[in-house]
This record gives sequence, C-alpha cells and structure tokens, in this order.
Amino acid sequence: MLSYSLYCSGFIGSKVCLRMLRGTVKLWQCMSRNGTGQIQVLRMLTTAPNLVKESLHYLDGKRVDATSDDTSQKFDVLYPATGEVLCQVQSAGRSDVDAAVNSAKEAYKEWSQRSNMERGKVLLKAAEIVRSNLEDLARTEVLDTGKPIWEARLDIDGCAGTMEYYGGIAPSLQGEHILLPNGNFAYTRREPLGVVGGIGAWNYPFQMASWKTAPALVVGNTMVFKPSPLTPLTAVMLAEMYSQAGLPDGCLNIIQGMAETGALLSSHQHIEKMTFTGSVPTGSKVMEACAKDIKHVTLELGGKSPLIIFEDCDLENAVKGAMLANFMNQGQVCSNGTRVFVQRSILDAFLDKLVTRVKKMQIGDPLLENTTVGSMISKEQCDIALSYIESAKYEGATVLYGGEKVIPSSQFAKGNFLQPTILVNCRDNMKAVREEIFGSVMAVLTFDTEEEVLQRANDTQFGLAGGVFTKDLQKAHRVASKMEAGSLYINNYNVYPPEIPFGGYKKSGLGRENGAVTLNQYTQVKCVYVEMNDVDSGPL
Repeated sequence: MLSYSLYCSGFIGSKVCLRMLRGTVKLWQCMSRNGTGQIQVLRMLTTAPNLVKESLHYLDGKRVDATSDDTSQKFDVLYPATGEVLCQVQSAGRSDVDAAVNSAKEAYKEWSQRSNMERGKVLLKAAEIVRSNLEDLARTEVLDTGKPIWEARLDIDGCAGTMEYYGGIAPSLQGEHILLPNGNFAYTRREPLGVVGGIGAWNYPFQMASWKTAPALVVGNTMVFKPSPLTPLTAVMLAEMYSQAGLPDGCLNIIQGMAETGALLSSHQHIEKMTFTGSVPTGSKVMEACAKDIKHVTLELGGKSPLIIFEDCDLENAVKGAMLANFMNQGQVCSNGTRVFVQRSILDAFLDKLVTRVKKMQIGDPLLENTTVGSMISKEQCDIALSYIESAKYEGATVLYGGEKVIPSSQFAKGNFLQPTILVNCRDNMKAVREEIFGSVMAVLTFDTEEEVLQRANDTQFGLAGGVFTKDLQKAHRVASKMEAGSLYINNYNVYPPEIPFGGYKKSGLGRENGAVTLNQYTQVKCVYVEMNDVDSGPL
C-alpha cells in the first residue's frame, strides 16, 4: 500500500493522513484554493476510503484529542460501502465534556451580547464557505454515510440554505410593547438560553449539525454538539467553517462519543437546553435527564408515516412521491411515508408504474454519478431491515420487488447494500407495517373510503409526517386537517425547505426544527413592567 500525507491549511492547519487502498483509487485531484477564502482539500474522484488520523473533537476553535484514558471507549468509524476503517476515535469522557461546556459557557458571555444582525452576518459568511466547499463536504459525507453523491450534494446545499435563512431572519426577532392603563407599559425581550447541547443522528450528519447550530447560535446561544459515533467526520468540518466565518472560539465545540458521552452532555449542570434527533427510547432518556434539572428540550424522534393515494390523483406524480417517501437515503429517513395506502381501484396501475421506476434504480458505488442506491449505514441496520422483510413474509405479505441484500461488485463485498423493497398484501397489524424499519421497505395497503383510510392512517403511536395525493384540493385540505402528524404534504413528499417547521406529534417528538418558530425555542421571554406614575401601595 502507498501512504500519503496532506496538510490542509484551510482546515486550521489540521493534518490529514490518507491511505490509498489498493485497487480502489484511479485518480486523485488536489485542489488548492489559497487566497480565495476556500478550504484547501484533497478531492477523491473515485471510491477511496480514507484512513483519517486527525482529531475529530473541536474545542476553542481547534481540533483536539480527547483526554480520557479509558481506551475501552475507542470506536472504529467505517465506510459503510466497503467496511473499511476510516479512523478510530476516542470517546469524550467527563473531563472532555466539562471542558467543552465550560468553554461554551465562557464564550456565551460575549456572543450573547452581540446583536442578531451581527450574529446573522457570521452565519451568512459560514453559508458562503459551505457552498464554496460543497463538493468536498459532499464526498466526505458519502464516506461517513454511504449515501449516493448526488444526495449528499443536495444535503450540503440545503444546509447552506438553512444557515442563510437564519442569518437573514434573525434580525426580525422582536419582543412586544404592551400598553397598560394610566400610561404604564411593559415590554418583552427574547433572550438566549445559554449553553445548548446537541446530539445528532447518523442518517443526515451534516444536516443535523446545521439544523441545530444555526438557530441556536444566531440568537446568542453557544453549543456543544455530539454527532453520531457512526458518522463523526463532517460536524467538525462545519465547526471549522463557522470559525473561518468569524464565530468566536468556544461558541461551538464538538465532542465525539458513544451513548455514555451523550448522557454526560444531557445531564451536565451548565446545559440549559438539549436538542436531540434519534430513536424514541434514547429520546426518552434524554428527556428524563433534562427533567432532573428542568432543562428545555427539543426531540425529533421516529415515525411510521402514512402516504394516502386517492384514485383521482395524478398517478405519475403519486408514484414519484411514493419513491421520495421511501427510497431516499436507502430508506433511512425518519419522516418516510412507509405505509402507502392506495385506493383499490388504482392499485394495479400504481404498482405497475412503481415497479417500472424502481427497476431503473442503480445500486453501486456511492461516489459514482449514476448510482441511485448506496449502502445502508451498517450491517446491523441492514440486518434489521432484512428481518422485517422476513417477518412480513411470515405474516402473509408478498415481496413484489427487492427484498435481498446485494453485492454490486467485489470491492463492495463487505458493504451493506439492500434492494429497494415493495411489500404487497400487507395488513395494518403486521410488524413491518406498525414498527419503524429505517430501511428501503415500502408496505403497500389498499383502502376504499376516505373515512376508513383516515382511521387507519392515524392508528399509530407515531405522528411525524404524512401525505396525500389527489387532484381534489378540497379533499386534500380536509384529509390533511384530520391527519395526526406534524408535517403534512399535499401532492409531494419529503420536501423540507428551511422556511417550514419540522417536527412530530405523539411519540415522534417535542418542539420543531427549521422555520421561524424554532427561534422561539432557542430563546426565553423576559417581561419588563414600567411604572410611569407614583407607586400606589394601597393600605400598605
């Protein structure tokens, strides 16, 4: 094997050691952008997992090593498509979490005193830096997640949009002026909370980091963020870009680690709010930890969302919507509409068009432009999806298409590639229909009436999202108003511009991410009463 080193000056002098794996590298391109404000990087043009030997913790504006001596808390980071070890990371221990939180607490003193306009300018600059390095970020995101490169590009571009949105809207955040009798009045101020703790999920690592940091930072909070141990690479890159944009040291610190690190962060006495994306059981633990100290909390948890397709729909659009609702990101999307209710009269036509489109999907190298299906995040997650498929078959469902793990080529023999799967002859009480799978497994069900399908669609512990396809907009609005979910789509699915809030009902979570409403959830209201007359103390 050949061994290469590159000093990336734009990454605050961080050192990246890269190992070129035999038979996988055809061409590398070194992009030097010195003097342009962009980050100097090494760009991969074909599949080539990196052996990254640089610190992934970020404290006070620089990469640092964890100080914990517990070597049992080291974990490997794998490229999902090949199983190659990208790096080994030392989990942050108690002293590391303390250092990160205390640093953020100190930085809060100055950052919280700036105006929203000043803070917004930092976000706008950071968004510019993200966009100028979109390709490099996207390729690193592919190594982290195994998703196709075209999806990663969309993710990164959307993250820049989120930062631009909050950078632009923050100056409009205002309090109220309240007129009272006798010339008295009161006013309210929206003030930051303090140090916010964030825990991200592995399916959209860069997006999770940007969705949580942008609204928190722009209103004056500081943050300590922990990405998933499965996908630790890009959060620290985002932190470096914030620093390059002018974010003061300590305002955003990144810690890496397993569940124990997350628990230390959630229970830390100086954390004023936790924002978490992940599973319902883990979200419940985060909420329990926050309850002990009366912390604010935002939880974005699981889903098993319904997609209702009426017979009067535009069938081609409905099929495309069902694809978006099930097969983006290898089905690893919490809001996916995996319970697809199709009105009986159009079932055959819907399935014919659906199978035709699914057959055209290309499974393979995530870094190739024509790949539409990449690798699932891990063998464990792939096996979980396969077990649900087997369970559905055992309970009487039929696999209309897919259902198998595949090896696109020999270099991906240790990858986690699953065929997009369509299940038919499903019933509402099947395990695969009721439980979140987090894989490309679509369960197709039939219905006859609007009243019937609404009752069945709402019969779930989740309430994250839902969708309806129909040309009758009166019906669409009526159905949407009766669906028990936080994010509803009419004639589309899984579209999340930063202007709209995202979050769930029931066990799918608390609070919202994105949209103007999220700024309220990272601030607290102070009311100031102003007496304009002599104090009337009555009989006192």
